[in-house]
Amino acid sequence: MRKLALSDEILLSVDKPARYIGGEINMAVKNPEDVDIRFCMCFPDVYEIGMSHLGIQIIYDMLNLRDDIYCERVYSPWTDLDKILRREGIPLFALESQQPVKDFDFLGITLQYEMCYTNILQVLDLSGITFKAADRTEDEPFVIGGGPCSYNPEPVADFFDMFYIGEGETVYYELMDKYKEWKKSGQDRTAFLKIAAGLPGIYVPQFYKPLYNDDGTLAEFKPLVTEAPATVVKQVETDMSETYYPRKPLVPYIKVTQDRVVLEIQRGCIRGCRFCQAGMLYRPIRPRSLDFLKECAKEMIKSTGHEEITLSSLSSSDYKELPELVYWLIDEFKEEGINISLPSLRIDTFALDVMSKVQDIRKSSLTFAPEAGTQRLRDVINKGLSEEDILNGAMEAFRGGWNRVKLYFMLGLPGETYNDIEGIAILSDKIAREYYTLPKESRNGKVNIVTSTSIFVPKPFTPFQWAPMDTMEQAKEKRDFLLAKIREQLNAKSIKYNCHDADVSSLEGVFARGDRRLCNVIRQAYESGCMYDAWSEYFHYDKWKKAFEDNNLDMEFYIRRERAEDELFPWDFIDIGVTKEFMLKEYHNSKAEVVTPNCRSKCSGCGAMKFQCGVCTEGVEK
Repeated sequence: MRKLALSDEILLSVDKPARYIGGEINMAVKNPEDVDIRFCMCFPDVYEIGMSHLGIQIIYDMLNLRDDIYCERVYSPWTDLDKILRREGIPLFALESQQPVKDFDFLGITLQYEMCYTNILQVLDLSGITFKAADRTEDEPFVIGGGPCSYNPEPVADFFDMFYIGEGETVYYELMDKYKEWKKSGQDRTAFLKIAAGLPGIYVPQFYKPLYNDDGTLAEFKPLVTEAPATVVKQVETDMSETYYPRKPLVPYIKVTQDRVVLEIQRGCIRGCRFCQAGMLYRPIRPRSLDFLKECAKEMIKSTGHEEITLSSLSSSDYKELPELVYWLIDEFKEEGINISLPSLRIDTFALDVMSKVQDIRKSSLTFAPEAGTQRLRDVINKGLSEEDILNGAMEAFRGGWNRVKLYFMLGLPGETYNDIEGIAILSDKIAREYYTLPKESRNGKVNIVTSTSIFVPKPFTPFQWAPMDTMEQAKEKRDFLLAKIREQLNAKSIKYNCHDADVSSLEGVFARGDRRLCNVIRQAYESGCMYDAWSEYFHYDKWKKAFEDNNLDMEFYIRRERAEDELFPWDFIDIGVTKEFMLKEYHNSKAEVVTPNCRSKCSGCGAMKFQCGVCTEGVEK
């Protein structure tokens, strides 16, 4: 019988105590004394968000398949429990065994977005783990980072013993085996880090030293030990149908953000949108086989009792066997009344046919992501979506009974003009006008257009990694301008406008392309009370501003300037397959408003061919 780490009195005093008790359906149960390695997987945000992340479920399931490893979980305690843990001196604990995180061999932290960086320090602090990896003692866990933000690990490099660059299915077992050998050898902590640095995809920050030019740019990034490679190569799972996938995913007791079965139908994307980091990081696109997906779907529905299944992909429409899969799902689960969710779908006849079968049209809305308001700017960002596509898709949906449309755009894209911003208002109105061309008897009430804008943040490993970012003042001016233009439209009353906070986006922009000097800024901000920065009610811009000033760093340096074409970036030591030369060529293409075809139409020589898998080898005899 597990003994809970928190007393009933504490659990009854905090919001949603089920966040902290574990015991969920399909939770791995092992005796910690019977395993060689204890691995605690962490999502540095609240339970409801962390439990919705597929990547952790995959690693959790994969590691627990081995009898010699017990993988457990920890999430950031919400602010109410955070205060109690500090006041009562209770160490942060894993959900499965309810034992302190500090007693584990590894603490694996997934980095999904930049605004969780202070929560990393919260987890380390509450666990009693030394912040700076180089100062950790022999009895502390090895802290390993992974996920999309680890492709520029430098802003948080001081806090991690190592980073896993790439997809978790490939090297984790080998790393664990090396750890077991090291543990028996009696060697010191540094010895294991050197062993790890010799494995593909493993980056050990303390074995590298950044040197800076007088203007603040990076001059050199050099390895300090022979075991540390000059280039760390991204690890790629080449066969998505012969790999690990959780057939019995964890089912929480409380409602979480993604409360459904998640079926990842493919990894990667062929589209090549120039703003999209994921589209570059996860190249080449690698589909899973239809048989594999059918088998997974049946087992996951059976093992969870979920009533909804979502097909996960960066661009679902590019999965070649999508119609066959979807119609099979509809037929297979019609008796159970299972809902099917299809995010990231291009709106066409097939999509609308499927949605009419699996959604209540009166309750649901359709989502389009034009990203830019004019065709010119969509060509700049290589969106590959015409106004005709958007209007035709919307009209088909209106004919099918929908009357609600969500539209997503970005403000501050490279090459943007005020005409492009006005184009957002005009396009929103054009879609509303399409609705009113239907005969009155064919309409389903009034049309409802929700237009949302986020602030464009240039990311590493994209063609826009050289581009400057708007200031908060510029972003505010553009939002005010757009709101005024929306109010001028014929159907203004049918258009609702939502926008993101510019101060949070500015900080995200700093961390996205930042360097190791930011570690001290993050630590100071955390120690001054910053935490849960992605949550507007807990975001303290003034404290962040002071942390930058006290460390003699200028936010403008990281976000406002256009990078020189030959500038050395803090992430240049990582090889993701897609070359810097290709991305620079794409940056030039964006300025020339030249469209690059998708991977299936024509190979553009991005470099991902080196992995010899997925779309790069379609039609090639193996």
